[in-house]
Amino acid sequence: MPTKIEKDAVTGTETTGHEWDGIKELNTPLPKWWLYSYYATILWSIAYFVLYPAWPSLSGHTPGVLGWTMRGEIAAEMEAAKAAQGPMLRRIAASSLDDIRKSTDLQAYAMAGGRSAFGVQCAPCHGAGGAGAKGFPNLVDDSWIWGGTLDDIYTTIQFGIRNANDKSRLSQMPRFGVDGMLTAAQIDDVAEYVLSLSRRSRDAGAAKRGEAVYAENCVACHQEGGKGNPEMGAPNLAANIWTFGGDKATIVESVRNARAGSMPAWIDRLDDATIKMLAVYVHALGGGK
Repeated sequence: MPTKIEKDAVTGTETTGHEWDGIKELNTPLPKWWLYSYYATILWSIAYFVLYPAWPSLSGHTPGVLGWTMRGEIAAEMEAAKAAQGPMLRRIAASSLDDIRKSTDLQAYAMAGGRSAFGVQCAPCHGAGGAGAKGFPNLVDDSWIWGGTLDDIYTTIQFGIRNANDKSRLSQMPRFGVDGMLTAAQIDDVAEYVLSLSRRSRDAGAAKRGEAVYAENCVACHQEGGKGNPEMGAPNLAANIWTFGGDKATIVESVRNARAGSMPAWIDRLDDATIKMLAVYVHALGGGK
């Protein structure tokens, strides 16, 4: 039986016939402006589905009759940016590092480009400001494992350290303890001597014994007084600047098992102009020589 339609006595609006606890539901029609807006959004969505990528599928999505994609738009913007930067990048690629540093506009452009490239490629290991982390050298001090001149930094970025590139910088510290070259006592003594180089030794006797062990096993690379040798990638042990840590336990582990960090050869990933900009930027962080 059809529901009897009633009108609300107060508003004069028809009811739907639904009632809860004596409260009757009014059948109030939607405003026409709202209905028209609703119909317009339906028409807009249909047009969008036809014109733009919209419906997903197992192998992709509908392309839309316009053939537009956000990826394509970004690619076009990147190409436009690359074209705009082209003249300066070509000048940097054709210039020597010294010429870049002497030219006000090239230096400014290289610093900006190097900062951007550093944030993307280098900051994950060396930190946003180049301060480094455990296992990743600090680039803002004045202690360089492979040399801190502009050319040294450029070469290090180009070919990296201990990687598959034929021109990679290579050095290998012996595993004095693991391979049985030194006893545990000798390693402890030489670690105490290394601490004494930065005036942190607490055992003068052990440091004295360690000096003899150092002279026999370490001086060839790290030099007299532990000043290091950038040509061999041997760090300065007297500067109290450490890549893996400078407490005695960490030094003992370094002597016992050696350290062998690695850096990519960026010449295999970046163009020469970007590498030059990175070299200029890193050199200017504060520790370049």
